[in-house]
Amino acid sequence: MSTSRTLDRERVRTLFDLRGSYLAAAGGGYEDDPYPTWHRLREEAPVQPGTVHGLLGYDGPAYFQGLPHPDRPHFSVFSYAACEAVYRNAEVFAASPGPVETGEGLYGPGNSMLAMGGTQHRRHRSLVQPSFVPAKAQWWIRNWVEEAVHLLIDGFASQGRAELNVDFCAAVPVLTITGSFGVPVEQALDVRAALRDPAAVVEILRPIVAARRQEPRDDLISVLVEAEMTDGDGVPHRLTDDEIYSFAVLLLTAGSGTTWKQMGITLTALLQRPEVLKAVREDRSLLRPAIEESLRWMPTDPMFSRYVTRDTELHGVHLPEGSVVHLCVGAAGRDPARWERPDEYDITRRLRPSFAFGGDAHVCLGMHVARAEMRTGIGALLDRLPGLRLDPDAEPPRHIGLYERGATEIPVVFG
Repeated sequence: MSTSRTLDRERVRTLFDLRGSYLAAAGGGYEDDPYPTWHRLREEAPVQPGTVHGLLGYDGPAYFQGLPHPDRPHFSVFSYAACEAVYRNAEVFAASPGPVETGEGLYGPGNSMLAMGGTQHRRHRSLVQPSFVPAKAQWWIRNWVEEAVHLLIDGFASQGRAELNVDFCAAVPVLTITGSFGVPVEQALDVRAALRDPAAVVEILRPIVAARRQEPRDDLISVLVEAEMTDGDGVPHRLTDDEIYSFAVLLLTAGSGTTWKQMGITLTALLQRPEVLKAVREDRSLLRPAIEESLRWMPTDPMFSRYVTRDTELHGVHLPEGSVVHLCVGAAGRDPARWERPDEYDITRRLRPSFAFGGDAHVCLGMHVARAEMRTGIGALLDRLPGLRLDPDAEPPRHIGLYERGATEIPVVFG
C-alpha cells in the first residue's frame, strides 16, 4: 500500500500546521525572533520572575507544562549554567507538583512517566528504555523508518518539486511511531488527531494490545506487553492494559509531535546555506554535526518546566516552595558563556551537549530514534533528489511558534 496515496495531505497540513488550531494553544501565533530578547534577558539576569512568554511580551495563547497555575509564582531561567543547576537537582526541582496517579482513564502526559520522579519514574522508564538505546536505532530504521521515508519520497520524486515540511518531515515520525505499534498507515492520522482525546487513542490501540497478548511480534506494543515492572514490595508483574495505554499515549504524543519540527528546522538551515548543504551531500558524516547544531541553535521545544518542592535559591534569586521554574533551553543553547558565536549555525563547531532533549533523569527517551529519523530522512532526500534546493519562485521558509517552534512550508525543486 502506498503511503503517498493513503495519507491525506490536507489533513496532515491541518494536524501539523504551527499556525493552525491544533498547535495554536502552544504559541503558534508567535512569528517573531525570540532570541534577541532572550539574549537581553540572560544578560540582565539568568533567573527572572515571570513566564518566558510574559517576559517576551507575547500575550497570545501559550500553554505549556506548569503554565495553568496562575496562583503559583513563576520564574524563568535563561543561562546554560542555571538550567544545568535545575536539571541536576530533581529533588528540589520536580517534574510535577505532586504524586502522579495512574490507572483507568488516566492516559495524559500528566499521568505518565513524563511527570514522574524518583523511584516511580525509574521503574516506568526502565521498561521501555532498552528499546530506545543507541544500539536499537537500526531496529527502528530497518523496521519502520526506511520504509516510511522512501514511500513518502516515492510520492513526489517524479514531480521535480515538493513541500517538504508537511509532505515529508511531518509524516515520517508519525508513520514511524504508529508503525511500531502495529497501527495501519490508513489509521496513522486518526491516531495523531485523537491525541487531544487519549481515550480515543486507547480505542484504536485496544484490539492491537489484545492481539499482541495472544501473539507477540517484533514491535513496541509487544515490548510493553511482555515487560515486567517490580512494585514497591519487590514483586514483579506484567503491565496492565491501562499501563500499556498510558505508555503508548505518551510515546505517540512525543513521537509524532517533535521530530518533524526539528527535521524541518535542520533542512531549512541546510537549504538556506547551499555551501553547507553541498558539504553534507558530499560527506554524509557531516549529517550528525548538522543535526546536533540545529538542536543547539534552534530546539523545537525551547522550554521545559519544573516545580519547586521547597524554598531554595537559584543564582541569587529566592524561589519559594510551590513556584514553577521555566527552563528556556532555547536561550541556554545560545549562551555565549558556553558557545562562541552562538547565533551562527555552524556544523564545524566542537560538539558540546545542549538541553534540546531535556536533561538528567528526564532526558528524552526517544532522542536516539529522533536522530535516526532525521539522519535517515535527510540522507534519503539527498540520495534521491539531485540538485535539491529551495524553490526560488516560492515564499522562503520562516521559523515561527513559541513553545513549539518550527519552519513554515519548505518548498523545494530538484532534478
